[in-house]
Amino acid sequence: MAESKRADVIGLPLDRIDGRLKVTGRATYAFEYATQGSVAYGVIVSAAIGKGRILRIDTRDAQHAPRVLLVLTKDNAPPQTPWGPVDLPDRFARAEPALDTDEVLYFGFPVAFVVAETFEQATAAAAMVRIQYDPMPGDYDLHAAGPSAENPGRIDGNGPADSAVGDFESAFASAPVQIDAHYTTPHQHQAPMEPHATMAAWEGEMLTVHTSAQLTTSPQEGLARTFNTPKENVRIITRYVGGGFGSKLPYYVDATLAAIGARTLGRPVKVAMTRPQVFYTTTHRTASEQHVRLGADRDGRLTAYGQEALVHCARFDLFTEPVCDAARRLYAAPNRLTRHRRAKLDLPRSDSMRAPGEAIGLLGLECAMDELAEALDLDPVELRLRNDTSSDPEQDRPFASRHLAEALREGAARFGWNKRVAKPASVRDRRWLVGLGVASAIRGDILQSATARARLENDGKITIELAMTDIGTGSYTILTQIAADTMELPVDRVTVRLGDTRFPPTAGSGGSFGAATSGSAVLAACRKLKAGLASGMTESLGSVTPADLDEAYSHAGFGAHFAEVCVDRDTGEVRVRRMLGVFAAGRILNAKTARSQMIGGMTWGIGSALLEENHVDSRFGSFINQDLANYHVAVNADVGAMEVVFLDEADPHGGPLGSKGVGELGICGAGAAIMNAIHNATGARIRDFPATPDKLLATLETLDP
Repeated sequence: MAESKRADVIGLPLDRIDGRLKVTGRATYAFEYATQGSVAYGVIVSAAIGKGRILRIDTRDAQHAPRVLLVLTKDNAPPQTPWGPVDLPDRFARAEPALDTDEVLYFGFPVAFVVAETFEQATAAAAMVRIQYDPMPGDYDLHAAGPSAENPGRIDGNGPADSAVGDFESAFASAPVQIDAHYTTPHQHQAPMEPHATMAAWEGEMLTVHTSAQLTTSPQEGLARTFNTPKENVRIITRYVGGGFGSKLPYYVDATLAAIGARTLGRPVKVAMTRPQVFYTTTHRTASEQHVRLGADRDGRLTAYGQEALVHCARFDLFTEPVCDAARRLYAAPNRLTRHRRAKLDLPRSDSMRAPGEAIGLLGLECAMDELAEALDLDPVELRLRNDTSSDPEQDRPFASRHLAEALREGAARFGWNKRVAKPASVRDRRWLVGLGVASAIRGDILQSATARARLENDGKITIELAMTDIGTGSYTILTQIAADTMELPVDRVTVRLGDTRFPPTAGSGGSFGAATSGSAVLAACRKLKAGLASGMTESLGSVTPADLDEAYSHAGFGAHFAEVCVDRDTGEVRVRRMLGVFAAGRILNAKTARSQMIGGMTWGIGSALLEENHVDSRFGSFINQDLANYHVAVNADVGAMEVVFLDEADPHGGPLGSKGVGELGICGAGAAIMNAIHNATGARIRDFPATPDKLLATLETLDP
């Protein structure tokens, strides 16, 4: 097979190494393991109030239900380390105790745990647990909590909550052209195809945990902290993960409870969250309120550039979504202001969701740029080009590579942007109003620490081992390509083993750093092994650290999104006819998996613009939508023609591979391009996301038949 030959293996559109295993059902996921002895099944009982205390738990019926093995509550759960520390540098390695309090911290908070011989028996018995609560008033509304919001000091990624350059207020007040707009984005949920699940087993003092997680070393440290046991006594195995998108960066009480149940019963216990539990027991993306102010001269050059954001975190947590982080690096302006404020609510934890910060921050910022272009009577692409910059506007250092302008120009030419009619509601196709929109994309590029092992086997094949995960993004395939290319071997002579803390540690999958970080470690290990073969070396370790990224430069990937939508003149239904994404993301490690990642991100942009939202029922503190029947995501019928183009970009100051993260770049700006296309089609400016039909009807009623 031509694509398995040695030459230029990196970059080839190689089919997924694990693809056949997955489509034939032979890729084993967390809930599918069974080890020594027969496995028992655990079911979590969730609180039915949003805030308060547990007064009494009656478990008698549950305990006497058929083949029930264990019923755990706060009254009989074993001692565990308290949650946290809240300010631990690796927040995903915090202790995660279960059933250690009579407090209910949010709706769905775990309050009991039932283990039985079968899943059905455990589910039936869990419904028999009777709980009496003392409910208390809770704070669930972000807008209402705004006046009491705090300055968090730091945001996710450890940047400052606020930044200021020049005199923004004076510059904005004196700007000839001004945009002063407010945008709101709703709570969003990842809800990956594979629910969060764990199987745990003890062998003496050794705990083995098969869990659906994006990371390996963090839950290893966290569970060790929870049970006050040495980290070496905890083994995490996560060979295949059915999606995570940030929600599987933390580990949750399914892992803790499975481990407690397994130790108590002396046999393996497995736990899978129900779909509603995934919605209210795991993390989600915060809602946001954004205030964007742009001031420009008559030529369209920004003189004042500001974005402020209000977000929430759980009352017991510290996470702050970095909404304005993209604004700090995207455009040049001499006077700048960004600000984050955080409200603590009695809701489940908000945390990272694909492209945290940029995904929702660019929804507001890039729509405001479109509003500015209209106020200036200037083409939206041209406005962005006039405010491009070769250096980081707030860090005062050059970008390692930045080809935003090239992406905008290439995209405009390919998309037929010159055919766009600037006046809204001018183009009709029978009952449909047609419009075009554009938005810029940016996503920070980072490198983390990782180590990989390369071993020459007796048959001349190479085995690569590292505690990386593959969450569906193609890690197995890309790491195989890197090893094959470095060792000058066909890909079928390389075996990659992932997802086990017995392998060398890595930072895992997340933040778009996975391929570059783990790939660089594999590159280093293979180079050492190759150089040592002549002296008889058969095994080597290679590592990478953040220091391998040249900090004299600012690092980010860039792109441009173009969208064509049509809007039903009578109903307000929006259809995305086509989208084009042009991206500058360094060296592409696998053309096929990279394209798939971008299409996935652009599809998520459709969801953010048109479909995805959740609301809190203020009576109970619960999310109203708790399943995929009511929480709408983009499906095949919602996705029109998709085209992805990668510019040929070298990044000599980036990581050892010269690549950049692509997993999250595809979503950044995609939703804004759709919203801008909706305005071009109808004249409606929707600043409250998503753009559901009811929000368009008032504008549509003003148009000529």
